[in-house]
Amino acid sequence: MSRLLTVFAQRFLRCITFAIFLTLISSLIFPITTWASSNLGVDNGHLSSCPASNNCVVSQDPDAKHAIDPIAYHVDRDTAREILLKVLGVVPRTEVLEQTDNYIHALSKSRIFKFVDDLEFYFPTNESVIHLRSASRIGDSDLGVNRRRLEQIRLAMRDLNI
Repeated sequence: MSRLLTVFAQRFLRCITFAIFLTLISSLIFPITTWASSNLGVDNGHLSSCPASNNCVVSQDPDAKHAIDPIAYHVDRDTAREILLKVLGVVPRTEVLEQTDNYIHALSKSRIFKFVDDLEFYFPTNESVIHLRSASRIGDSDLGVNRRRLEQIRLAMRDLNI
């Protein structure tokens, strides 16, 4: 009986190894799409809404599936923006691509497969909140990664007493 289990375990490991090998080879042959989405930025005071897929969250005009709360702050807008930039500077595999006085666009890459997510932060002039949007560039599901990342950023901002 133990010989049968050993043979089964060896075959199972070979199958898993082969599947990983195929995944890595296919990522070299068919590189992952990494161009920026055309629906980034602020349009008429709003971040873009999320697509129907489950890999996006947004704080402005969301449907229930994609909703996330904005980050409230109690300091001036420039201070909140500078603190957010410092927080983004320590988020692993995240790079700020664009920043203005009321908008920040950053990229975040997954550790193993280097999937790219777009993070957007909007500071409206008449509110003391930072509106958020985070979306994967490909796929249908992100297993909640975008939401968790933004919630971790929210916690870091709260810990810094904004």
